[in-house]
Amino acid sequence: MGAEDDLAAWLRLTLVSGVGPERQRALLAAFGLPDRIFGAGRSAVASVVGADLADRLLAPPDESRIDPALAWAAEPGNHVITLGDPEYPAALLEIADPPVLLYVKGDRARLSSPASLAIVGARSATPSGASNAEAFARSLAGSGLTIVSGLALGIDTAAHRGALAEPEGVTIAVIGTGADRVYPAKNRPLALEIAERGVIVSEYPLGTPPLPANFPRRNRIIAGLSRGVLVVEAAVGSGSLITARLATECGREVFAIPGSIHSPLARGCHRLIRDGAKLVETAADVLEELNLKSPAPRPAARTSGARSKRAPRGEPSRPVERGNAELAFETASPDEKRVLDALGHDPLDVDTLVARAGLTVDTLYAILLALELDGHLTRLPGGRFQRL
Repeated sequence: MGAEDDLAAWLRLTLVSGVGPERQRALLAAFGLPDRIFGAGRSAVASVVGADLADRLLAPPDESRIDPALAWAAEPGNHVITLGDPEYPAALLEIADPPVLLYVKGDRARLSSPASLAIVGARSATPSGASNAEAFARSLAGSGLTIVSGLALGIDTAAHRGALAEPEGVTIAVIGTGADRVYPAKNRPLALEIAERGVIVSEYPLGTPPLPANFPRRNRIIAGLSRGVLVVEAAVGSGSLITARLATECGREVFAIPGSIHSPLARGCHRLIRDGAKLVETAADVLEELNLKSPAPRPAARTSGARSKRAPRGEPSRPVERGNAELAFETASPDEKRVLDALGHDPLDVDTLVARAGLTVDTLYAILLALELDGHLTRLPGGRFQRL
């Protein structure tokens, strides 16, 4: 049996409607390789999955789905890795329900990286959350970690971009659609770059649309491929907490970045920390927990908001030093300092700022605009402002 025939049998097994991953693995456990399943008699197959599914499995193969998948896998840079393939990522064999097939774009060897870290979080990330994700990803990628995330908007996007900003950085995108689709479409250029520098992987057949149920399920692959999961921002009940739970179940480390007690996107992280996740402020905290060497010193930043235009780009490998945020504050005018002092570090609305700073609304708006243009604060939904 040739390699293409062998792969066709695997595709046939996974493309039969109603025969999900659990039943696929049960059949493989009972009969061995897929060609043996299809060579077994109806009664033998029915004893594992029932008569109805046995009839579906032993019906003529759907070549209209198998042939396009074979053609896709034959294209340069595309691969289909089976559960029986020697190149199947060993780390995924440690999770409760490893995918039977992986559709891969890019360098499939990256899936077996010995040092990978997942960075996940809210799709509706705050500017400071996205900045933290990007900075952590870049610093950790610079230390040799492969960054794993889900290609979603918000924290995922920032994590992938941070890894790619590092000259030798590598990132893995685990997606919830077919590997021939990009969701969200806005991330198509990012997906192309990931396929060139790292790898995109999906367990779903080609053409699979972005069905809501697919994304929580793909999170087990994100957790399984990684030595640990870093949650940057997450609301209570978010998909990121599902990833963290799955990471714990398969023996991975869980890290979380704390945030403001007033931010809904910090509450998921705070819950994780209460439940035993490692609180992290710098990339060095993650590296130390994973027993990896810290990155070479760079101008660095703690967890913070978007980078100030007056401050050099930094990585969260050590605390901010004087000469960065402090000196930028010293160059502010007295009225600007007054507003920044009134703002503190939590999001505030204009009415509260007016009361705290003792300024008129017109004067306050002028100062807020100047501070925003100078990179000292950012405008949030709902007419609120947050210091960076």
